[in-house]
Amino acid sequence: MELSERQKKIIDIVKQNEPISGDNIAAQLGLTKPTLRSDLAVLTMTGILDARPKVGYIYSGLSFDPLLHEELFDKKIGDMMLSPVIVTPNTTVQSAVTDLFMYDVGSLYVVSEETGEIVGLVSRKDLLRSMMNTNDNQTPVAVIMTRMPNIIMCDPETTVLEAGRLLTLHEVDSLPVVEHKASKKVIGKISKTRVMEHFIQIGIEEEKNA
Repeated sequence: MELSERQKKIIDIVKQNEPISGDNIAAQLGLTKPTLRSDLAVLTMTGILDARPKVGYIYSGLSFDPLLHEELFDKKIGDMMLSPVIVTPNTTVQSAVTDLFMYDVGSLYVVSEETGEIVGLVSRKDLLRSMMNTNDNQTPVAVIMTRMPNIIMCDPETTVLEAGRLLTLHEVDSLPVVEHKASKKVIGKISKTRVMEHFIQIGIEEEKNA
């Protein structure tokens, strides 16, 4: 995979003006800093740029390694997804809380008993809010869940970089993985922790091979 033209321009700007802040890089390109967030993440994770707090971006002198880039960012979610914890709309809040702690997860996916498709999501916050507002632990999770279409999903072909972007952008702990883009049948999940484990493992392997 090749660097984009914008990423190459960012490298040139940093080389000529280092250290330089993200805001100043964006200004030179006529863009906003949030627009460059993904590009700067790619360039720092691949080691081309070094981001120093209160200093700015510095060119590290390292060349672009397309194989490392592919291993870091282009890995498919289908190759690293986790097993989802699934409940039905009639599952009680009490049972949902038990599942949450038994499987040590942050969210439960609610699927239709008829179709097997996702219809909602229940998070720790949803369950805590429910237990604070009522003493009835037999309330069905259908009453408190986040409903479709307000659930962000991905499919096995989604890259780890795109999944990380979605997790960060929507401020959620995990994404349900569905069979394919047109499907709502859950076959897995990807979490912030799993994405972080991926990057850490690649970093450890690179250190060993250095």
